Amino acid sequence: MPKGDRLRFEGSIRLAFAAVVALLIASAVGFRAGVAALEIHLRKEAVPLRESLDTIPTKLGAWKRVGAESRLGEAMVESLGTNFYLDRQYAIDGDPAKGLINLHIAYYTGMVDAVPHVPERCWGAAGLTMVNQPTTVLLPVDRSKWDLNSGVKSLATGETYPRVQVVDPVTRRAEMVLLPVGETEASVTVFQDEKSPEHRLVGGYLFIANGRLTPSPYVVRTYAFDLSNRYAYYCKVQFSAVLPDDGKVVDRWKTLTADLFAELLPILMRRLPDWAALELSQSQES
Repeated sequence: MPKGDRLRFEGSIRLAFAAVVALLIASAVGFRAGVAALEIHLRKEAVPLRESLDTIPTKLGAWKRVGAESRLGEAMVESLGTNFYLDRQYAIDGDPAKGLINLHIAYYTGMVDAVPHVPERCWGAAGLTMVNQPTTVLLPVDRSKWDLNSGVKSLATGETYPRVQVVDPVTRRAEMVLLPVGETEASVTVFQDEKSPEHRLVGGYLFIANGRLTPSPYVVRTYAFDLSNRYAYYCKVQFSAVLPDDGKVVDRWKTLTADLFAELLPILMRRLPDWAALELSQSQES
């Protein structure tokens, strides 16, 4: 190729490259402007806990903590995906013979969209055999002390947040706490350990995400990563118990869990972010 033609060819390449770069820059600026105009939040801001999870009382109604607090190793914490967790055992009247549940709570905020860490994956990987596929069950939680009508409304659903009075065990100060909207449903899976064939490990969990309840690790992503929300959090609450295999292990687990969860939920919500206030703040900003 003659030198003049080569120079013109190289000049054309440089011109085309510059045009592509300019187009990419313009597209990026336009995308950001469009996202801002539509009030879409792709990256969520972190929402801190109001109180640490380890301040949850060691006595919840008839349930008392047994044993020491469980602290996970670095590898387990990395797998869990958060440093904000609680792993504790509770027994009725402190007597495991009356009913023993392992309570695990993990709190997530300021994260990108991700599928939550759930027991049917990790317990299966640990060598336990899954007896049934995850099943959604309704926990018969006692709501007799809940105020279901006079709370504020969820801006996301239009439902009224239930309220309940919580008394601080130290200061004895009473406070009305908003509870999440939605059914008290949990996703439950039964596992078998070949080393203990006469027992079953029953594990169930639910999520509290941006003031809403769900048993689904997929729905929680919809709640927590709603593009219209500037902030986001979700909290996994997991209950597991080793029970004799009498053919009714899920029913037994459900009864025990509902009783403990009724005592735990108001206390936990006092530590999670005040989502109703955050909703109001976001609506006033827009």
